[in-house]
Amino acid sequence: MSPRFDPASVTELQRAGVLAGLPGETLARLAERMRRAEHPAGTVLVREGDRDDRFYVLLSGVAAVSQSDLGARRVLRPGEVFGEVAATMGIPRTATVTAVTPCVVASCDRKTFDELVRPLYADG
Repeated sequence: MSPRFDPASVTELQRAGVLAGLPGETLARLAERMRRAEHPAGTVLVREGDRDDRFYVLLSGVAAVSQSDLGARRVLRPGEVFGEVAATMGIPRTATVTAVTPCVVASCDRKTFDELVRPLYADG
């Protein structure tokens, strides 16, 4: 069964700490471009070494982050983001993220990330 895709909502994205600093108009534009996807437990959301450069927000569920050399790294909870390293630096994925429970994630492509989200990382 393939995941269901729907637009993300502004309310969902506001819960992500890093995105809370975006002006309302920018957040609305981001929500229009981000796509929600539902994934069952056990789904690999991103794989270390892949060349995918999408940026993700975990909307619900729990996901585990691991690296081949270092093992388990951390647990992601709703409102946390992942994929920002590959999207910001244009490098392969630095970790694997796997759904521990059923998860809903929103993601955007590199162009949308560069336009609307990257400025949040440039300030830090």
